[in-house]
Amino acid sequence: MTICSPTQVRNWSRVRDGRRRFDSLTIGLHWATVAVITGMFASAWLLLVSDREHAAILLNVHRSLGVVTWAVAIVRLAWRFSFAYLPPFPETMPRAQQRFAKASEYGLYALLLLQPLTGLAQSLARGRSFMLFEWQVPKVMAGNKALTLLFHQIHTVSAWLLLGLIGLHVLAALFHRLVLKDEVLQSMLPWRSTHAAADAPSSTFAPEDAAARSHTPPSQAATVETVTP
Repeated sequence: MTICSPTQVRNWSRVRDGRRRFDSLTIGLHWATVAVITGMFASAWLLLVSDREHAAILLNVHRSLGVVTWAVAIVRLAWRFSFAYLPPFPETMPRAQQRFAKASEYGLYALLLLQPLTGLAQSLARGRSFMLFEWQVPKVMAGNKALTLLFHQIHTVSAWLLLGLIGLHVLAALFHRLVLKDEVLQSMLPWRSTHAAADAPSSTFAPEDAAARSHTPPSQAATVETVTP
């Protein structure tokens, strides 16, 4: 009996019909981030039109979602640099575009970590206690209007930067899907595409897999196929 190596199992388990995907936890954390950020921006915009009675509730929701965003970003980074599976860029993707994609990704991570911290610093600089989830955070310093204004400005600018990077991220994903017709978007979708094979008969990812398959002995190939979900 031929046994597939752990590396082969890890690689082949993420290939179906010649396509690669991120691992399940990376995909789950990505869409959890999308949901939390949507809630953060929605609560911020609702604050602008709400009355005083609902503003306190919305502000607590906004702060709490900020803490969740920060925690999810930390978990995503820890997973990314330890056990995450990151499919390679399409072989047709220019080097400059690859570098830009990486830079925008790290920019998003930086803003996801910065944004909640500046909001929390703004709340602390007011010199008043405030609600966070179901707990009341006590006053930790005297109110400082100049410092509050500074953190408010940083928080506002970074929010617009975050929104801009998210917009670029979405446009890039749609460009890959609708114009380039590669598998970048499908690699992060929470479901497996059933019709992508008709659009792309051969994978635009990882040409080394095809070479590996062609050099795999029949008995080993059969074993590999049995471990593929």
